[in-house]
Amino acid sequence: MSEFVEIPWQKLSDDALQGMLEELVTRDGTDYGENELTVDAKIRQLRHALETKKAVIVFSPETESWNVSAKE
Repeated sequence: MSEFVEIPWQKLSDDALQGMLEELVTRDGTDYGENELTVDAKIRQLRHALETKKAVIVFSPETESWNVSAKE
């Protein structure tokens, strides 16, 4: 079973965070259902979720992959 490490978004440079969020929202395309969002709008939503502690960046050392997950 894979363990995840939480990566504090505040420790990332602005460029690194922006690049990660861009990669995430374009990872599986940009179809968000009935309410179509631009890439920039989705990035703003993710950044807001991180800033308000509703989401966290997690990293899996086992798979060397990362994701943004809702905070439990």
